[in-house]
Amino acid sequence: MTKHTQPETMQFQTEVNQLLNLMIHSLYSNREIFLRELISNASDALDKRRFEGLTDSVLIEGQGNPEIDIAFDKAAKTLTISDNGIGMTREEVIDNIGTIAKSGTKAFLERLEADQKNASQLIGQFGVGFYSAFIVAHEIELITRKAGTDESSATIWTSKGEGEFTLAETTKEKAGTTITLHMREDDLDLLNEWSIKEIVKKYSDHIAYPIMMAVEKPIMPKEGEENSELKTERVIEQINSAESLWQRDRSDIKDEEYEAFYKELTHDFSAPLSWSHNRVEGNTSYTSLLYIPSVAPQGLWDQEVKYGIDLYVQRVFIMAGSDKLVPRYLRFIKGIVDTQDLPLNISREILQNSKTIDTIRQGLTRRSLTMLESLSNDAEKYAKFWGQFGRVLKEGLGEDHSNREKIAGLLRFASTVTDEESVSLKAYKERMAEGQDKIYYITADSLNTAKNSPHLEIFKSKGIEVLLMTDVIDDWMTGFLHEFDGTEMVNVAKGDVDLGDKAEDQEAEKAVTEEEVKLVERMKEVLGERVENVKISKRLTDSASVLVRNEHALSGHFEKMLREAGHDVPSMKPWLEINPKHPLLVMLDKTSDAELSSDIAMLVYEEALLLEGAQLDNPSEFVARLNRLMNRK
Repeated sequence: MTKHTQPETMQFQTEVNQLLNLMIHSLYSNREIFLRELISNASDALDKRRFEGLTDSVLIEGQGNPEIDIAFDKAAKTLTISDNGIGMTREEVIDNIGTIAKSGTKAFLERLEADQKNASQLIGQFGVGFYSAFIVAHEIELITRKAGTDESSATIWTSKGEGEFTLAETTKEKAGTTITLHMREDDLDLLNEWSIKEIVKKYSDHIAYPIMMAVEKPIMPKEGEENSELKTERVIEQINSAESLWQRDRSDIKDEEYEAFYKELTHDFSAPLSWSHNRVEGNTSYTSLLYIPSVAPQGLWDQEVKYGIDLYVQRVFIMAGSDKLVPRYLRFIKGIVDTQDLPLNISREILQNSKTIDTIRQGLTRRSLTMLESLSNDAEKYAKFWGQFGRVLKEGLGEDHSNREKIAGLLRFASTVTDEESVSLKAYKERMAEGQDKIYYITADSLNTAKNSPHLEIFKSKGIEVLLMTDVIDDWMTGFLHEFDGTEMVNVAKGDVDLGDKAEDQEAEKAVTEEEVKLVERMKEVLGERVENVKISKRLTDSASVLVRNEHALSGHFEKMLREAGHDVPSMKPWLEINPKHPLLVMLDKTSDAELSSDIAMLVYEEALLLEGAQLDNPSEFVARLNRLMNRK
């Protein structure tokens, strides 16, 4: 007979009611995901018992066949999910279930309030899936016993999800966890064989363990009883396939099955953009199933958030999300890899120095980049990928020298031809102007600033396309991207303009007049130490001036961004290029008024600063200077 000690009542954290209310109201239209979450938790517990049992055989003594059991009772209005997995101690129950903060509640609540339409995938990301059971249950009872303990050390946890829960000691014959849901009246329609089978098939068919349930089976009539009433009996039956999807032949797997497995693996409710199922045989043999998600997961930019590919050895789950299997710049790739070339009791330390792991990592990296190359043939899907993960992929140029050319081929940019980030470096090269031998680009803090930069004027006039790079990572990225497919990459805002026409350049240098030389000297005199030099521009056709930096200097907006982030940035003064044909410079050339000369020179310099996206040190002086010029007669 099962005996419970006197229950102890404990309080949930203050966010629990907010969490449950939000979850119930946001997810009710997709209420069936509660079963997906509970089955997934049971599967994790079985994985953990099997893995820990490799090094401690006591943990698997008397376990029997690892499985998940589902039972429903219409009369009692209950649904029960049981497993013979690792189980929990009383302290683990409090840590994992009683203390909701352990599940990242605050961050989950913030995301859920902002993104309720994707709530079903968020609960998996934040590990609060257990609480989804309150969508359909007005009370939950959990009984658990840790593997390796005796049957009198079990714990019973109960709660109505109303701010508190109770804990008591109890007995349990076998290790594992049993969860009983006392169903709400509106959800009693789920307590039938057909509904549960449909939910399991939809979400959990590929769980690696058998999911067992009592089902009604017809009793075949005996000879001579053909006209008698059909009778049935209840028999325990496996209701999922429990087959490792990746071990099956690709030709036997439907797209719907690949998508269902992805959703089970990632808790992502959106279908993936693409996947690749591959077997590699040789010195190192393994099977991989990789996916490209369509939606960026939570924590993509958080250094502390784990990422990676799930590792299996001989179909035994070893490790979730191992970052040793893919480089950080491919942290959005999801999937599994299964190999027979590693020991079952492999540790993280062995992973760190394993040649087998290094070989698999190289293979998975190549496979991931090949998947992206194939995906890029579908412009619509690739645009979706690029919008979600493009910035992450750019990190690879600095992290993965051996695949730099492949990564560069996957990049997409806006340009002077289109505002959409859809231009590849290959497409740019294919439409380069006759005689053009360089890929030209500019970096800026916004598309508008880039499009209207004076640096582009000569390129526009000659019909030369320029790539517009406006991502915060682009300045860093181009430090590793000096050429593509043998063609040099040139930032048009750095160094002298070189359009490859030497005769034209020589002609322009000869054409500099004595008056223009004097104009440069007058500008230098007024600007002093503000700039490195003043030059007559070969790039300006309309604007009065533009600031140009040394080829090895940081761009203006990147320098500003680093300073705002608190970094010490070495100061490298730009030079100022001027357009002597601009009305302001013509006025300066003609005047002998010292005050007017100073105002024009400073205004020309400040215009260049503003066009670069910089802020003026003294805006009031700029306004006063502008007013003086406008009021002159």
